[in-house]
Amino acid sequence: MTLLKLNSIYYKDILKNINLDINNGDYFSIIGPSGSGKSTLLKLCSNLISSSSGDIIYKDKNITDYSPMEYRKQVAYCFQTPYLFGDKVINNLTFPFNIRNIVPDKKLISKYLEMFNLDEEILNKENKNLSGGEKQRISLIRTLLCKPEILLLDEVTSALDAENTQIVEEVVKKLNKDGITILWVTHNLEQSKKNANKLLTIEAGEIKSLEVIDNG
Repeated sequence: MTLLKLNSIYYKDILKNINLDINNGDYFSIIGPSGSGKSTLLKLCSNLISSSSGDIIYKDKNITDYSPMEYRKQVAYCFQTPYLFGDKVINNLTFPFNIRNIVPDKKLISKYLEMFNLDEEILNKENKNLSGGEKQRISLIRTLLCKPEILLLDEVTSALDAENTQIVEEVVKKLNKDGITILWVTHNLEQSKKNANKLLTIEAGEIKSLEVIDNG
């Protein structure tokens, strides 16, 4: 089933005639030179920016027909540089529940902390005392607590060491197996082919190739 569809998308002079079908359960790795439009593509998919022309369809509706907040819970964008708010980790992990006016799900928070190899003691840690790897993992957990159907990852491991990178890769692999659709922009060619089922190459704002990968 096509979950997200891009029809003749143009964005300023950055992206040109992008046509793409993203199916439920897909795991796209997106590669290409710096400045080719990869991050712009993710921001368009997340409705953080609007295309100059063309349509993006999510579940048979134009994304402009959804309220931005509701849409971004379902199609969630993770920045390369994590942004944490409040003073402590707990402020970030209760936020997805607070905006929906529901009681925080402590079991779900604990589940994700364990998946990302983080102890529960980190909840009371101040954001300013976190390592880069901890900040990125907390940011990802905060996004996942909104229960998105599509996860857009913009070079989220580019500043992480090998250990933290492997942790994130393994979690994303499991999330995909559990049904979350993944679009991951990366400069790491080895990473791009490790778990994805599709490899999208963008050059000079255009789709150069779309390769199906057998990772069965």
